[in-house]
Amino acid sequence: MNKFSAAKAAGTRTVDEITGSRRLRRMRKASWSRRLVQENRLTVDDLIWPIFVVEGTNVRQPIQAMPGVFRLSVDLAAREAERAARLGIPAIATFPNVERSLRDQTGSAILDPDNLINRATRAIKAAAPDIGVITDAALDPFTSHGHDGILRDGVIVNDETVEQVTAAAVLQAAAGADIIAPSDMMDGRIGAIRDALDANGFQDVAIMSYATKFHSAFYGPYREAIGTAGLLQGDKKTYYLDHANSDEAVREAEQDLAEGADMVMVKPGLPYLDIIRRLKDEFAMPTFAYQVSGEYAMIEAAAANGWIDGERAMLESLLAFKRAGCDGILTYFAPRVAELLKG
Repeated sequence: MNKFSAAKAAGTRTVDEITGSRRLRRMRKASWSRRLVQENRLTVDDLIWPIFVVEGTNVRQPIQAMPGVFRLSVDLAAREAERAARLGIPAIATFPNVERSLRDQTGSAILDPDNLINRATRAIKAAAPDIGVITDAALDPFTSHGHDGILRDGVIVNDETVEQVTAAAVLQAAAGADIIAPSDMMDGRIGAIRDALDANGFQDVAIMSYATKFHSAFYGPYREAIGTAGLLQGDKKTYYLDHANSDEAVREAEQDLAEGADMVMVKPGLPYLDIIRRLKDEFAMPTFAYQVSGEYAMIEAAAANGWIDGERAMLESLLAFKRAGCDGILTYFAPRVAELLKG
């Protein structure tokens, strides 16, 4: 008598008896069957590519903390937009690195119709008219103190900031932005921007709300990229969300949707998959995540040291967003992923 027969004779149940013949591995046995039952898929249509722009011509500056990511002058940004369009990437999100001489306490240069971000928008739309352009109306790239709003006596003043962010959003729409994505987290900004866009003939310009932007340690490389590293006075805890809070994130998203947001974003991404799922389940609205600079840098650093398979980790991390409920992902990996998917 073999061990299996002896165990059965002793009263031990067989696997089929234990599982009721429900063997869940059946559909994992082959590539064709795994593909047949795969629940989520990552496609190029899920990708938004964040890029950084700087002054000058033919400028391509590497960002030390983000290997493979560059600050681009407007002419090169337009050329990269053409490449993104060829790859099928639906949209680009632009972020400026503004010269220090143009930064002040109120971020007033954001109100210049010909500032860096607006010139980049016009150039991208001229080069690739069918690609979506997403712009941020927050003040931090334009302030001398690195905050997203106007600083008065050590306090970020909400209503004055909203007024300026709103004016900037109208200018960005006039330059050709398709989506305004204000990341400043001021109360009332979404409703004020919607009213102003509509009043100025930009009813078709959408708003992507950074509804749940958390006070996070994962933004460091981004601040190097836009030139605010070392500028920040204090922290952003009075307006970014506490990363311990989930119910508050739901209330923020609910408020922004009530004010007229067309879609919501969760930022950062992977540490907040639970928030993505909650928002999607609660509101059934277009939901996005920003795979932020720190997330990108961790994957790149681990891959460079041979600790992980960088390509597999990249794709797995993006599929996790889809599984959590995302309709799209802002990711610095976008062109690389688009090439892989196309290939």
